[in-house]
Amino acid sequence: MPNFRHGSLYPRAAMLCRERPQSAEPGGRVRTLTDTGERLNSEIARRKRAERTLRDRLLFEEMLSVISAGFINLSFERIDEEIHHAMKKVLNFFKVDRFALLETLPDRKSWMITHCVSGTDVPSVPVGENLPVSLHPWAYEKLIQKREVLSFSKIDDLPAEADVDKENWIVWGIRSNLNIPIRIGKPVDHIVAINSVKYERVWPDELIPRLRLLGEIFVNALERSRAWKALQESEERLNLATVAAGAGLWILDTNTGQFWVTQMLRKLFNFLPGEELSFERYEKTIHPDDRKGVRELVQRSLKTQNDLTIEYRILKPDGNVCWIMTRGRPYGGATGIPLRLMGICMDITERKEMENELRKQLAEINKLKLQLEKENIYLRNEIKTERGFGGIIGHSDTLRYVLFRVQQVAPTDATVLILGETGVGKGMVAHAIHEMSARKDKTMVTVNCAALPSNLIESELFGREKGAFTGAYARQAGRFEVADGGTIFLDEIGELPLELQTKLLRVLQDGEFERLGSPRTVKVDVRVIASTSRDLKVEMHNGRFREDLYYRLNTFPVTLPPLRMRVEDIPELARHFIDKYSRKLNKQFESLSKDTMQMLQAYAWPGNVRELEHVIERGVITSPEPVFQLVEQLEQGPGMEADKPIKGFETMAREHILQVLHKTGWKIEGKGGAAAILGLNPSTLRFRLKKLGIKRP
Repeated sequence: MPNFRHGSLYPRAAMLCRERPQSAEPGGRVRTLTDTGERLNSEIARRKRAERTLRDRLLFEEMLSVISAGFINLSFERIDEEIHHAMKKVLNFFKVDRFALLETLPDRKSWMITHCVSGTDVPSVPVGENLPVSLHPWAYEKLIQKREVLSFSKIDDLPAEADVDKENWIVWGIRSNLNIPIRIGKPVDHIVAINSVKYERVWPDELIPRLRLLGEIFVNALERSRAWKALQESEERLNLATVAAGAGLWILDTNTGQFWVTQMLRKLFNFLPGEELSFERYEKTIHPDDRKGVRELVQRSLKTQNDLTIEYRILKPDGNVCWIMTRGRPYGGATGIPLRLMGICMDITERKEMENELRKQLAEINKLKLQLEKENIYLRNEIKTERGFGGIIGHSDTLRYVLFRVQQVAPTDATVLILGETGVGKGMVAHAIHEMSARKDKTMVTVNCAALPSNLIESELFGREKGAFTGAYARQAGRFEVADGGTIFLDEIGELPLELQTKLLRVLQDGEFERLGSPRTVKVDVRVIASTSRDLKVEMHNGRFREDLYYRLNTFPVTLPPLRMRVEDIPELARHFIDKYSRKLNKQFESLSKDTMQMLQAYAWPGNVRELEHVIERGVITSPEPVFQLVEQLEQGPGMEADKPIKGFETMAREHILQVLHKTGWKIEGKGGAAAILGLNPSTLRFRLKKLGIKRP
């Protein structure tokens, strides 16, 4: 049957059929058709090889064009990076395991792999290291001295004189190898090498000119970079010498270890005229205590190619010590590996002596300052207490103890529960805590839980989405969102419905909640201060307040005494309110009658400070000037007899400090010590122990 391609006979097949006449015998016809098919298949294979060769050549020329274009107008700093990218393309194009570029070093006794790319799971080779000729003597002779291509498909086919090379190639995992010398000048300076590691490979002849052309592109780019860097180094050396007027210049060759210095530094380091210098010779001049540190910093600078700055001491022949400041910068070769380290040295002995003297003086000043702070810290705390907090008026021992507790907790982010009867000033204490905290520049949001309707309190606290309920025509941020970063004061927390207490507990524990009508979680950073006039333990026992929420709120309780327990504050409070309302009503009172003051102090004040303020306001309206006098009489209701005053401030402070000391085992300083728990400086606590007569049993 005839063979067709796209509906037409192959011309070659037709010709073959015409040349061979058909045999009359059936067997002859079969042989004729078989011969014709074999010739046809051979012709097809030949054409496919030709097409593949042409396609490979076109692809290589396209890749070569792309690689060449990549080096046009390329900055010298990016040449190594571009070579690496180009080598990756070559590695993938020829489907080899390793592609490397080697450079012969100036001593002609070693060479170095400057650039290398490898496939996956291919053993690494020592890039950037000097490789002695003795590792590959046969290859060095063939490539460098004879300038011949080195190629083998099976490592076992190498001649006996290549045994040393063979051992090292086996270490690198090489099974097939192709090395091509690249000549830009007269001697061979670079080698292009491709390796097959995973399987043996035959290298076609057409591969050699292609790799040689690629190698010439890479080497030309490196030579341009080297010339530019040499010029740049020369210019920077001149600039450095100009800037370093009055300082000495030095250069360290990292390959040879040779150390070159100016005459000024020879004199400074006491080097002999004409003496050949090395880094080891330079190190011997350094003070033994500084020698290791200098060596480590120099090595780090060469490794990271970062600038070097060191201050260290050197020993003079007469035994004196001289302080030296050294600054330097590494300069790399074509491989990016530093070839030299250059910099300046300067004598800074005089400056160091002045710094030491200044340091001693500052230490003395700090010592005196610390002593002064220790002596005055207690007085500062006392003055702060006397001046009051956030407009809180009074100097009674009970109030001073409350302010002492406020001063302890304010700088922290702890949750505070303020307890006290109605009208004692819980809101003022909450504001004082906020103003003394790190959040004082942020918002403080106040929520009166008793004043909000039960059906709106959730949306007020946590916000709502549009359409969350009837009448919710717009999205609204809740009070917790508004207070983010600041403080929220939940007044009368005992009025909060049970169904919302769980949600509040989650905010206290995790700082997150969901708006009403939204599944999205909102994260906030809010400090919570709560207050109540109820007995939450009773509420908890009666099932109206969650036990877990109570213990979470009760982190740091502050109990405000009723006004009847701080009668000594009433005169000061009364005068304050008289001044406040007389200014509003344009009245002037020069004094307060004795009878009125006695009546004010005898009254039990069930409404506390708020009731006192309202009584004084009415009195200002009704009292004639210039002596303030209450016209109305204050009558005690049933059960309103004044309570006995509670213990004095010093007594309560003494008991509180003793309780903390017993708890800490009389440990004062450090983590978990009494000073840390009380929020006091250890020196302040010791001063108070002495003042209160507290001694360890």
